Amino acid sequence: MKELSREQLLDIAKSPKAAVRCSECSSLSCPGWISKPGYFDLSKLRIVGTLRIEGAQESWDEYHPDGTNFWSEDAPISIQHHPYNRSDILECGCCKKKFLHYTEYGGYYLDERIRELSAHFIV
Repeated sequence: MKELSREQLLDIAKSPKAAVRCSECSSLSCPGWISKPGYFDLSKLRIVGTLRIEGAQESWDEYHPDGTNFWSEDAPISIQHHPYNRSDILECGCCKKKFLHYTEYGGYYLDERIRELSAHFIV
């Protein structure tokens, strides 16, 4: 899987997409992180690349300089901070909408989380 730099992520976020979200990904209305709806089939999205860097030291630090939190719709996307440093970039095969995706491993559960990719929030 292709490791992406901040500049490559910005290019992907700014790439052309349909003006209206298609029916394939319309249930993923998520400017901030959400748990992937159980009924949504991730195979409708293709992997574009990853922000995970092979062999990098794990970091669980988050980046919220303006008082946002993990779930904030306007939280910054900082690729060296959690959870972005553990995320893949996915694209809807139909409308080309881009998403961030990672899996939270919490004790007794797995929670796949997804967020729309917006160039506006990339720092």
